[in-house]
Amino acid sequence: MTRHDAHRLQEATTRVALAAYLHDLGKFAERAGVHTKDPRLDAHLTLYCPFHEEAKGRGWHSHRHAAHTALAFDTIEPWLPPLLGRESAPYAPRRRAGDAAAADATDSLINAAAAHHRPDSFLQWVIATADRVASGFEREEFEKYNHAKDETRAGLDHYTARQLTLFEQMRLGSGGSAPDENALRWRYPLRTLSPASLFPVKAAQCEGRDRDAARQEYAHLWQWFLEAIKLIPQAHRDQLPLWFDHFDSLWLAATQAIPAATAFNVKPEVSLYDHSRTTAALAAALWRWHEAAGQTDASAAGRLRERSDYREPKFLLIQGDFFGIQDFIFASGGDTRKQAAKLLRGRSFQVSLFTELAALRILDALGLPATSQVINAAGKFLIVAPHTPEVLATLADLRSEFDAWFLQHTFGLAGMGLAWQSASCEDFLLRKDGAGDRAAGRGFAALRTRLVEQLDRAKHARFDLCRSGARVFSDADYRFGPCAFNGRLPADRAAEGGTAASCALSRDQIAIGRALVDRFERLLIVRETDTEMLRSGEHLQPLELPLFGYRLAFTAHEEASGRFGELAATGLLRRCFDFSLPSADDADGTVPLWNGYARRFISGYVPRASRARIQSGPAQSLRWCR
Repeated sequence: MTRHDAHRLQEATTRVALAAYLHDLGKFAERAGVHTKDPRLDAHLTLYCPFHEEAKGRGWHSHRHAAHTALAFDTIEPWLPPLLGRESAPYAPRRRAGDAAAADATDSLINAAAAHHRPDSFLQWVIATADRVASGFEREEFEKYNHAKDETRAGLDHYTARQLTLFEQMRLGSGGSAPDENALRWRYPLRTLSPASLFPVKAAQCEGRDRDAARQEYAHLWQWFLEAIKLIPQAHRDQLPLWFDHFDSLWLAATQAIPAATAFNVKPEVSLYDHSRTTAALAAALWRWHEAAGQTDASAAGRLRERSDYREPKFLLIQGDFFGIQDFIFASGGDTRKQAAKLLRGRSFQVSLFTELAALRILDALGLPATSQVINAAGKFLIVAPHTPEVLATLADLRSEFDAWFLQHTFGLAGMGLAWQSASCEDFLLRKDGAGDRAAGRGFAALRTRLVEQLDRAKHARFDLCRSGARVFSDADYRFGPCAFNGRLPADRAAEGGTAASCALSRDQIAIGRALVDRFERLLIVRETDTEMLRSGEHLQPLELPLFGYRLAFTAHEEASGRFGELAATGLLRRCFDFSLPSADDADGTVPLWNGYARRFISGYVPRASRARIQSGPAQSLRWCR
């Protein structure tokens, strides 16, 4: 596959993911009352929402949010990547008003997103299936949910219910049962993501039965969302995968405390953000499997509708794990003490970069969007991909590529393990009949167990050293002696001018530590072949060592770099990560963590002590660095 073909495939897959990601956009808009008086609402209710007849000629529409999804797309379209007059595969192009075929095609992206409760076409069934699988519904349970009204078992509804915290529901030991929702006392307030909103509050402080007050909270949040989406740079909208990564962080900031579901007595404990991202990952993988298998017709839609192929292993869960974290971070050398603080900060940050860049390398190689990576924490990541022969072959090549990089630059002292496990739709569904499913090895718990076992095998077979022809030892060039900051590695630069002999890996670690102190708050990522675009300067600090085919550079702030427009417009900018800390002026921690770019929660905090504060006493000597 050529680079151009891979790019087109990734763009098409990202469109599928975007439709799935925003399938519940209407839940946000409906609760905010955005389109309550829109004259188009009745038509959209008929088109997208299930109708329940109570008497002849009388009835009601459930899941009205689906109609609001289509309307809300129109509201935010000016700030989305172009949907008019551009290639839109696999969806039909969006029509311009006044065209001969002005009405949207059945298989437009917006229709696919909004029709998830009344799907008809294959693409609509892809989104609907991903939604149902992400929710873990059995068929019978989903039919009940699809006919239910929006209210919780506590008697609240989709306007007034606030999100539960999982911490309050945890019970030690196997004998304890989860408490009833009515007995839970803590909720997350309906706020944007900020340091303060991470902490739950007493239910009485944020949850009540006043619908009007609850709607006003949603309306305020929606207005913030509409203003915040404008912060994504215009030049980035033409690069859909890049824009989508930014938008994912915006959606996190806006919807992290919005309950995803309240109907059919569902406990409101999953956020709209988490449900959106999981649905997008499953939809992207599901569409790609069907596309590769040539099963995209009405028959394929029928099998999804009837769930006759729910045991077909269409998904592949890919887990990565950084091996040797402790030895890597605390490696020592003769001059380690001179740069101790920078080395520790740099190495810790570099571990996060290894997992981020390894995941990005996999996503780019497989043509998947950022939302297909559903977990990245503690040196581990999890990606949902299609289970196809091409994907399996690519993963085998990537495993060898990662092994070669770590053998070359760390001599096997650290490494990136990859493991994967196939999965079917049924593997994600909730299980009620325990014995039969345990015997068959089905259910999500069993799936996770199999994946952990695969990763454990990978840990005990690092670098595939037992294969025929594998080299257990590599030649090392110690002409400049050992690295002064990691005595196990050979230096590639001699000591001169008061600088110690060092290797590129250590120099980058020190550079990262220095960049964090100097308030470089964003990270630009381009392909290794585009290195000339990252020139050193006052506001740009490139790293020396390429990571898995990418070059990285720290930058101070967007204004100094022209909002990275040139890199984005040419398609060279693969990612732009914002890891800035909350402002020092945010005394109460309520300023949203959103600056217009994809946020990565990588620790960049550096405590600072001023002379005046030191003299005033140790209790007052430290302050936030920003």
